[in-house]
Amino acid sequence: MILHRRFCLAMPLVALALSTSASAGQVTDAMGTVEVPDDPQRVVVLTNEGTEALLALGVTPVGAVNSWNGDPWWDHIEAQMGEAVPLGKESAVNLELIAALEPDLILGNKQRHEEIHAQLSAIAPTVMSKELRGDWKENLSLYAEALGRAEEGEAAIADYDQQVAALAADLGDHLKEKVSVIRFLPGQIRIYQLDSFSGVLLRDVGFDRPDNQNVEEFAIRTGKESIPDMDGDRIFWFTWETGNGEGNAAAQDVLSDPLWQSLSAVKSGKVHEVSDAIWNTAGGILAARLMLDDIREIYAEE
Repeated sequence: MILHRRFCLAMPLVALALSTSASAGQVTDAMGTVEVPDDPQRVVVLTNEGTEALLALGVTPVGAVNSWNGDPWWDHIEAQMGEAVPLGKESAVNLELIAALEPDLILGNKQRHEEIHAQLSAIAPTVMSKELRGDWKENLSLYAEALGRAEEGEAAIADYDQQVAALAADLGDHLKEKVSVIRFLPGQIRIYQLDSFSGVLLRDVGFDRPDNQNVEEFAIRTGKESIPDMDGDRIFWFTWETGNGEGNAAAQDVLSDPLWQSLSAVKSGKVHEVSDAIWNTAGGILAARLMLDDIREIYAEE
């Protein structure tokens, strides 16, 4: 039985270093080696998963990129964001706002911010993780090291691992299910694979996956013609909604299709709508904890 549980750019970096606190040492990141300050107090973070890492480490950023579909923050982090200044989306950050905040450390991501790395580094020491998707644990460890909170980072990951182990033990034979993860977007459907946020977590727990999802890739981008390839013993689905209703309309178009209705998971009643933010887009440790809670609740009802 399953039990319930409940982030001008022309100023030379050398000049900036004279005005910051003494260096705590060097951090090796996706771009090279960075001199980081001792106990940074004004931290700017430029990814959603990085924002979650900071909050989990007990750090409230002075500025953070907007949550992708938040106003400006995801519901599950809003209460913790305090007076943090929204800095635009991950892919379009506002450099003037960042400079105005006078940060002593910036946390970014090479995949998102390589082209503006020199500008960011002219503002403050900038530590860049390499990838997004399923790499939140590696990124959290890097951010924790940059913040001088490596032990806290290790503890946060260890706590997650303990939650995973407890859930896996409670799930028992349910882990033999081949679980399918589907996302509906305007004009596109994605069948998620192992190198995705949800894919990493499901593998951590020990779930099996359908053969087309049990590969070290991100996702299959497809359309309604591939509905038969979306089946599994159980299906989790979520929707990217842009605010004009197109995402939800795309989802309903598939869910009402006779081909969808013919899937074995649909026929057996093992289809679950879950949160796009939690299962995919937020991408950090806080979302991971909430995703574990979702899985526990879903299986507790059976």
